[in-house]
Amino acid sequence: MSKRFPTASGPSQRQLRVGELIRRTLSDVLNRAEIHDPELNAMSITVGEVSCSPDLKVATVYVMPLMGSVPVQDAITALARNKAELRHRVATGLTLKYAPDLRFRPDETFDRLDETRRLFSDPTVQRDLEKPDSDHDGDE
Repeated sequence: MSKRFPTASGPSQRQLRVGELIRRTLSDVLNRAEIHDPELNAMSITVGEVSCSPDLKVATVYVMPLMGSVPVQDAITALARNKAELRHRVATGLTLKYAPDLRFRPDETFDRLDETRRLFSDPTVQRDLEKPDSDHDGDE
């Protein structure tokens, strides 16, 4: 189970829908360099995912600079410095009662994907995958 959604049943459809709308809005704002911070506008940042709290008051935004153009922590610092303006842009794009508080975190999805590929390319794992499954012989 993902750590991003602490409830056992996972996020609701509303949380997923609002998270995706926030992700698109932030991506558009960052892509068009609409923020009044030249340092942030010079960065190419990917918004990988946004997860919302059940009450939709907190949105955790998972970001990654494109092609490692800047350190992840520098991008998160720049985003956090401009959180109020980004929150205002999100609020104008959504019809929610409250504008969610934005929290920026590094997106580690790609790191986990690389590690999974490395594990699957291991010769021992390849041998085990090619081996016929003897536990299920004759069960059916």
